[in-house]
Amino acid sequence: MPVDSYDSHGSADDVLTARELYRFYRAGEEETLALRGVSLTVRRGETVAVVGPSGAGKSTLLACLAGLDEPSGGEVHVSGVRISHRPETERARLRARHIGVLLQTRNLLPHLTVLDNVRLPQRAQGRRAPVPARTLLAQVGLDGRARALPRQLSGGELARAGLAVALANAPAVLLADEPTGELDGETEQLVLSLLRERAAEGCAVLLVTHSAEAVRVADRVITLTDGRAATGAPPPHDREEAPDVVG
Repeated sequence: MPVDSYDSHGSADDVLTARELYRFYRAGEEETLALRGVSLTVRRGETVAVVGPSGAGKSTLLACLAGLDEPSGGEVHVSGVRISHRPETERARLRARHIGVLLQTRNLLPHLTVLDNVRLPQRAQGRRAPVPARTLLAQVGLDGRARALPRQLSGGELARAGLAVALANAPAVLLADEPTGELDGETEQLVLSLLRERAAEGCAVLLVTHSAEAVRVADRVITLTDGRAATGAPPPHDREEAPDVVG
């Protein structure tokens, strides 16, 4: 078996798997433990919401899952391949192949048009794009804004353009950090609908969110508290309670 293969006993549909993730930060004599043995799995076609108070470790977790940061302990596997504990160049290559990342900001390069922002990761991949950039923009309702620069877009358009960039290489996993945080209700529903469409097509979707609407579209909810994770079901659509957490 290749050294980077994932010899799990889990399902073949387990696209994203994290095992016992720890993340330490040290500043002088002070040490912060941001993640404390977090394990999770996201399956093909599943939407998982990660919730919790500020400072609970949500963004740190997403960065480790995406290969943007290295866990101090534990491993992350995507599509059967270990992405953690590798040089940054290798993590970037694997991320481009398997993972789409949608951040709250900085999804677009300001000097490039919307179309060229989508084409950039496709060209970096070094192979034919699985979906033409213009087709992606049409899918997110931005076919008429292809030549616009990011500064010319509204907040909702920026969110949809960022989603198109994240989906540029048809990733197996989509990781989104507060994808609807700055959006009005109508645009939030549009973005959530687009994310659910991707899940329906087989993408594994993980959302870090404070949005009750985002939690409602999830199949499962992971609650982080002080760097530890507990899993529960999302609340019924017609109720306002927080999800029941079991752990």
